[in-house]
Amino acid sequence: MDIAIVGAGAAAVGLLDALAATASGPGTITVFEPSPHLWRGRPYGPDLDTVLVNSPPALMSIRHADFGHYAAWLGPRGAAHLDERLGLPLVPRALYGEYLAHTAETASAALRADGRQVRVVAGRVTDAARSGARWSLRAEDGRTCGADHVALCVGGGTPQDHYGLDGAPGYVGDPYPLARTLPQVPPGGRVAVIGSGLTAVDVVVSLAAHGHTGPITLLSRSGVLPHVWQRPGGHRPRHMTVERVTALHREQGAVTLDDLAELLRTELAELGEDFDDLLADLLATGTEDPVQRLRRQLAAVDDPRYGRRILQETAHSVGPYAWRLLPEADRVRLRRHFRTATSVASPMVPVNAAALMRLLDSGHLTLLAGVRKAEAKDGVFHVRGDHDDHHDHTERTFDTVVNAVNPPPLAIPQAAGPLVSALLADGSAALHPAGGLVPADPRLHVVGDLAGGGSFLTSSIPATAARAAQVARTIVASGSRTPRTA
Repeated sequence: MDIAIVGAGAAAVGLLDALAATASGPGTITVFEPSPHLWRGRPYGPDLDTVLVNSPPALMSIRHADFGHYAAWLGPRGAAHLDERLGLPLVPRALYGEYLAHTAETASAALRADGRQVRVVAGRVTDAARSGARWSLRAEDGRTCGADHVALCVGGGTPQDHYGLDGAPGYVGDPYPLARTLPQVPPGGRVAVIGSGLTAVDVVVSLAAHGHTGPITLLSRSGVLPHVWQRPGGHRPRHMTVERVTALHREQGAVTLDDLAELLRTELAELGEDFDDLLADLLATGTEDPVQRLRRQLAAVDDPRYGRRILQETAHSVGPYAWRLLPEADRVRLRRHFRTATSVASPMVPVNAAALMRLLDSGHLTLLAGVRKAEAKDGVFHVRGDHDDHHDHTERTFDTVVNAVNPPPLAIPQAAGPLVSALLADGSAALHPAGGLVPADPRLHVVGDLAGGGSFLTSSIPATAARAAQVARTIVASGSRTPRTA
């Protein structure tokens, strides 16, 4: 069996690792990737040391169901990157990229030992067409490749330019890698960072760490900052588990959001905690003053209550499975709270939260919510927004604007546009109503952010690893049934 993998980021690594654990017999695996930074994707390439992995090691294993895989690879190196508040190592993302590369190379060696050829083609695939029982792929340089199965592992979309600033001098449309973009920012200039999520946190922390002395302003429509990770406790969920969700599905034939809430309520009740208190705190995310909320959550890193810890852990470990079982009405219900849900499930690490707090307290950093308009005029950027009371309007000017808006989930990456268009044109795939791509051919697979109908948290490493394992099993199981033609 011949397999073509389009893209060589974390999704491709998870797929290779899963194939190495399940595959057997001869064949070829061809990986297409134009970037020189193999296996790292956009998030984990070479960059500044201040750009940190934003999750504890247990949630960063690219091997499905092996939550210690990444921690074992990290080993003693983690001691040099300990977040003292969290009590766990949080390494630069470039170092995590080394873990992904090591995993891919180890998997490739195992596949070769099993009789498979693994090769990497330094090129972008622009077309894929079905030819009998086979696929024919064409790279942008004209090279072609045949395959029995095609897996799209093309990563996430690109940041949106909400205010039409692209091309204006001083506008940074995509901040990564920060090692390339931040030197373009005048060290004493007035900087506006569009967004208030994890990318914005990376930009602000890195600017300050590398000597920026001018004022920095976070521009945001919502004004919501990510939550803050808490130090892990010793409790392991007993009710909010994949096994319990599976049992509910068998008993009832369906699983709803209310069912999941009841599991969490039971979990907390056994710990002497109130689910309604946790829910009220979550629902206040969009209304509480973000600076005061950050201060409160930073002080609560060692809070003995488990509620938020359990929710954050199970969002990654149980969430990808439970999401597939939810009725569409409940999915729509959850999507309405997407900003709050992602803020809770993908918090900022305490070391970055503390850095933000220092910058806010010193006046070096401010937060402007309710932004309505931004434009480039007369060599500077004019930003118009609302004060907290939403009545007094204010306009500020900036020398540099950095777009730190996270790419929308389930968006088609610009580089993958021609390939996706070809698949849609011949009916090999369709667009999911909620975004992303859904294969219409059983020999086409999507792993990662582009997978339509996939996990709610599309960029979650556990969700990516779970999807990769599922696709690997599907490919291997079909091997003996795949007809071969020239």
